[in-house]
Amino acid sequence: MVIIVNQIELNKYKEIIKNKNTCINNSNKKIKKSLIKTSIVVILFLSLAIAYKSNDYLKDKIVKYIYTEDISFSKINKFYNKYLGGLLPLKNNINTEEVFNESLKYDDLSIYYDGVKLTVSENYLVPSLKEGMVVFVGEKENYGNTIIIEDLDGVDIWYGNVNSTSLKLYDYIEEGALIGEVTSNLYLVFSKEDKYLNYEEYIS
Repeated sequence: MVIIVNQIELNKYKEIIKNKNTCINNSNKKIKKSLIKTSIVVILFLSLAIAYKSNDYLKDKIVKYIYTEDISFSKINKFYNKYLGGLLPLKNNINTEEVFNESLKYDDLSIYYDGVKLTVSENYLVPSLKEGMVVFVGEKENYGNTIIIEDLDGVDIWYGNVNSTSLKLYDYIEEGALIGEVTSNLYLVFSKEDKYLNYEEYIS
């Protein structure tokens, strides 16, 4: 009887050791995978840095690409998720204290150039319609100071006539977070791959 009990205890002990070893192996695999991903990112970064420093032609190309609207947040996001598994998330820790639970509010809507003009209340705080990355901050003809955010589907959403904003190029912004402030009119444009989209798909 004692031998049977000991054998049962021995089997339990073996099972515990086996499970422990499995957990350790899985943990080691995850660490190894993370190190490989980190190494790939570091190599890519260093390669760009070397090219930037050593070759004026490549330097001009890199600067031109990074500081124009050509950079695609949605493509970068897909690349990260597919090959790097979100190891280095693109989200920045930016101040998004001013958030809105309700939808965009406006008094009147009319067609305006490639988008729409919304008549809003004075000093209206504009919420982001979608989450995404800031790909442009600056002046646009007919739209004034404009913030362009590329969402996860690759749609560029223009927020025109924004007088005050704390957003910077390549900030990541959540849906409903504060874009900025407008005095009376807010201009919105929706585009993808240089084609303007129907605003009715995005504004209720």
